[in-house]
Amino acid sequence: MPSLTLRQLELFAALPKYSTLSAAAAALHISESALSHAVSELEKSVGEQLCVRRKARGLQLTPAGQFFAERARMLVRDADELVSQLAAKRGELSGPVKIGCYAGFASTLLPPVLDGFARAHPKVDIGISIGTDDELLPALSSGLLDIALVYDMFLPVGLRSRTIYDTEVLALLPAEHALAEEDSVSLTDLSPEPFIMLDTAPSVGYTRRMFAASGLEPNVRVAVPTLELVHLLVGRGVGYSLLMWRPNYSTTTLEGREVVMRPLRPRTGAASVVGVWPEQMVLSGRAEAILDHLSEALQPTSASK
Repeated sequence: MPSLTLRQLELFAALPKYSTLSAAAAALHISESALSHAVSELEKSVGEQLCVRRKARGLQLTPAGQFFAERARMLVRDADELVSQLAAKRGELSGPVKIGCYAGFASTLLPPVLDGFARAHPKVDIGISIGTDDELLPALSSGLLDIALVYDMFLPVGLRSRTIYDTEVLALLPAEHALAEEDSVSLTDLSPEPFIMLDTAPSVGYTRRMFAASGLEPNVRVAVPTLELVHLLVGRGVGYSLLMWRPNYSTTTLEGREVVMRPLRPRTGAASVVGVWPEQMVLSGRAEAILDHLSEALQPTSASK
């Protein structure tokens, strides 16, 4: 049987991300005919049909192809890790690492990675995906990500985790709000007022559970998909919001208006920002170094790096 090549495995491992062979070829910087030939040669080597290629229906992996692609990703990752371990023996990190980050705190976690960590380890090729838990966790389980940076809320079983920083829910108020000068605010006092909801997972479910636990219902004025838009609307006095504390939070919105954050009374919503990965996967040295860097850079007493 002809031997498999690492290049064949790399190409096939990437196919599940694309709906057509032409899209895959363009992303992989290879001609469509060369990619098709590589897949055909791979099928001859393994003696199985791994994918169905129809112009009208695009690219579809067979069950054997799906299994093979998953295993190929693991083999390619192992090969990358072998190279990285050899580099580590020389005192340097190198190779690829793919990080998924929850959109709600991407502006907090990613700058230290793309600035401080990248400058310290220039041979590490950092890939970034930003999304919700509903997008990141399936990508993690399918092997498309090395780690996902998320809140430790509603996580599925089968994941290992490491805490980056601890947090809690705070009230976000316009600077001129009647309660802005208080040391803390009550959810009971706030609940009748217009509420600006951050409409992403897991934020929506967690917020509604928090109100329900207090026997309250939020008076939702509007639900918006980004943290920046929440800040802007609160800064304009459209309503208040509830957000997790962040180490580098700014009290000035993009429009130059001021907002304030106050603890809830009683304090509630304790959680942690964590890095997670499948329990059956050995965390690479590159991914572990990124978690080390974030844990140090985002401590409350640490300046941003």
